[in-house]
Amino acid sequence: MKKYLKYGLIGAVCIGILFAIVYFLKQNSTPTKLYETEKIEKKDIVNKVIVTGKVIPEDEINIKPQISGIIEKVYLEEGVEVKAGDLIAVIKVVPNEQALNQSAGRVRNAELALNNAKIEYDRNKTLFDKGVISSQDFNNLALTFSQAEQELKNSRADYQIIRRGSAGGSSSANTNIRATVSGTILEIPVEEGDQVIQSNNFNDGTTVATIADMTRMVFEGEVDEAEVGKLNVGMPLEISLGALEKDKFSAKLKFIAPKGVEQEGAVQFKIEGDLEVNDSIYVRAGYSANASIVLDEKKDVLAIKEALLQFDKETQKPYVEVEVGENKFERKEVELGVSDGIDVEIVSGINEEDKIKVWNRLEKRSDDDS
Repeated sequence: MKKYLKYGLIGAVCIGILFAIVYFLKQNSTPTKLYETEKIEKKDIVNKVIVTGKVIPEDEINIKPQISGIIEKVYLEEGVEVKAGDLIAVIKVVPNEQALNQSAGRVRNAELALNNAKIEYDRNKTLFDKGVISSQDFNNLALTFSQAEQELKNSRADYQIIRRGSAGGSSSANTNIRATVSGTILEIPVEEGDQVIQSNNFNDGTTVATIADMTRMVFEGEVDEAEVGKLNVGMPLEISLGALEKDKFSAKLKFIAPKGVEQEGAVQFKIEGDLEVNDSIYVRAGYSANASIVLDEKKDVLAIKEALLQFDKETQKPYVEVEVGENKFERKEVELGVSDGIDVEIVSGINEEDKIKVWNRLEKRSDDDS
């Protein structure tokens, strides 16, 4: 009895050891790498660049005063349509005391000079009538008298301009600020009571109003130096506005800056495009916008995802791995065409029937599972 028990225990131990060995081998078996594959597809590929910017009027005209003073009255508001010549505001002249005093002194001197010239003219006219002096001497005195009269007129006119802003107070007086072009008033940055400075050779002057033709709008944006070399004047643009998400606008590229500007370490080039504005849609100046510029486009071409590409470490030439058997792949170099950043055209190297290895994605399975 003891003998059978002994052999039974030995058998149980052996069976246990066998199970332990099998379990250990199973746990330490090397998993098989099973890679997923994808097929080539025919797609439309569009390579385009997106440019951020804004929509502004093609021309903005700043209306500036021709004389310094204080805004007495503003007749129009922002957003109003105006025609050239419409009255926008009136300036009340606050004359410079020193200049006014000097001008008054000039008028007084002109009056004295005229009185003296008149006395000489009247006295010599009597002598000329009697034949005492020559006609040449009398003509010189008459010229002096006429010049004195003109000087008095000029000095009085200058005095009125300094005092009131106008010599005659006509509709074209300097105190009236009028629109110089037809369009929409975008901005009136002054209010009644504000002081304004005239525009001259030494000063830009105070802007009383800004006018623009809102039917002639342009897209203005900036392109990175990596993309600007691919652009050409005349290229079509598709404009989308942040404020009008449902509407798309067409435009044509009309300007590419010959000089770039460095911004935060990157060189940016300014571009402009004429915007085709629909009369039924009101586009406001300053809307943020994105312009889509198509650089290259291919229809119904063989393409794969760019993520499937691999590159030779030495030559940097692109290649893919094509399935030739169960979990077996063969390397094939490919010639690439246009890319949109996600899909890339395959010009040559593989066929439509080939299955491409997804080299960066796999599923681990053990030998027993397979």
